[in-house]
Amino acid sequence: MPFELGLCVADANQWEGQRQNWFVFEAVANRVDKSLSDLKGTDPRIHGATVRGVLSGLGNVFKRPGRQPSVPQMMQIYRALRKNQAAILEKAGSDTLYTRRVFADVCVLASSEADRIVVD
Repeated sequence: MPFELGLCVADANQWEGQRQNWFVFEAVANRVDKSLSDLKGTDPRIHGATVRGVLSGLGNVFKRPGRQPSVPQMMQIYRALRKNQAAILEKAGSDTLYTRRVFADVCVLASSEADRIVVD
């Protein structure tokens, strides 16, 4: 994780003339200090290693006007994604969620579910 996070931060700082925001999510409080001393001054979002915790953290980080799903609504969307995970993987001919095709299919399903669940 320290190496990958370093790459992410370095990439965010490469955009000339633009300030790029980046966020750190961690399951356990104070673990970042132990492994990533270079992040002093960055407050990690502690999620407690739970889906609900991660979704709550994402909801606090990514604010936007208009449709903003609540954590219970995001949990509904998450459950629909989990329910359809095997079918998405089979359709893409993949055994991992970490491919471009699978990610696109997950995004389509998540957006469809959000349209159904989240009302302005």
